[in-house]
Amino acid sequence: MLTKKDIFRFLEENGIKHNDKVVIHASLRSIGPIENGADGLIDAMCEYLSEGLLIIPAHTWDEVGRSNPNYDVKTSVPCIGKLSEVAVARKDGIRSLHPTHSVVAFGKEAADFVKGEEKCGSPAPVNSCLSRLYEENGKILLIGVGHERNTYLHSVDERLGIPDRLNPNPFVINIKDYDGNILQSPPFRTHYTVAADTCVSEYYPNYREAFEHDGAVTYGHLGDALVYVCDCRKMTDTVNKLWEKTDHDLCIQKEEIPREYYE
Repeated sequence: MLTKKDIFRFLEENGIKHNDKVVIHASLRSIGPIENGADGLIDAMCEYLSEGLLIIPAHTWDEVGRSNPNYDVKTSVPCIGKLSEVAVARKDGIRSLHPTHSVVAFGKEAADFVKGEEKCGSPAPVNSCLSRLYEENGKILLIGVGHERNTYLHSVDERLGIPDRLNPNPFVINIKDYDGNILQSPPFRTHYTVAADTCVSEYYPNYREAFEHDGAVTYGHLGDALVYVCDCRKMTDTVNKLWEKTDHDLCIQKEEIPREYYE
């Protein structure tokens, strides 16, 4: 069974500092038994990140959209797994007001970190929680999942202005905050790529070899799970380098990116 001591050892061995801002995407089943379950994992990570932040995505893009433009920070159910559901139910985290890509932040600076997310007009614009991980040297832990679940890479697309990533037809979303006030988002543009047969995130694994070459991603194990330990700034810089060299969209189909793009 995975214990708090095991989690501390994993974080230390993989270069996570006590003041880091760390996002986790996790398949709990892939880890195996955890002492005190999902809450035990969150508790241990919060304790380790005593001067930093633990950030757990609580996305609602499957529920909140053009046909149902309503987000309630207290009741909208995350669509990305058990860990997110546990995170939003806890009393020690603060959920952001982003209507489709909210996060729950745990730590001393949580309130400041999630402030202003109701002003986002797309899933991950510059200055959003996800995008700011670049400036703040954030880390992503992909626990038992791959880059197809690495939501941070959507913020890289938006930061770099990658074409054909956002729906050209916006709509307004109603956002109910913690006090029951109804706010309205700016005209909101969802993820949408005309040239792809599915969400481009399914093709983010195309970047894997380039990330490895540049040291943007290393690997460890937590319980039974393989963990991608991702450096947000390095991943962004690698993607920028690749797009400066390509003459076509790198994430609309499965393909091997030429080594000369990153060597």
